[in-house]
Amino acid sequence: MPARGEPSVAASGQWRDEQGVRRPAGEAHAWFPGTNQTLCGLPLSRSGLLRFHHVAWPEVFPESGGSAEQVGDVCRRCVAASGRRSHRGWSPRWTRNSPRP
Repeated sequence: MPARGEPSVAASGQWRDEQGVRRPAGEAHAWFPGTNQTLCGLPLSRSGLLRFHHVAWPEVFPESGGSAEQVGDVCRRCVAASGRRSHRGWSPRWTRNSPRP
């Protein structure tokens, strides 16, 4: 289970790995357990998204190698709302490298 304060995954589909563990597939969204909506504002019950308590949000990105095998698309609004600068990973905020004197 992900650490407290870290979003989990809600997705439009599912698949099972070799051990029989459910994994997200299709379109993935960030979601905090205990709430009924994704970080981008979609209601889980009305949009038909499946909840994955045991999958942390960073595991659905292709570079993670985690549960990203069958994930086709990652919601850009959820990426922005989760604090990531892009879907490619964490990047520092803008800083000036050589300021004028």
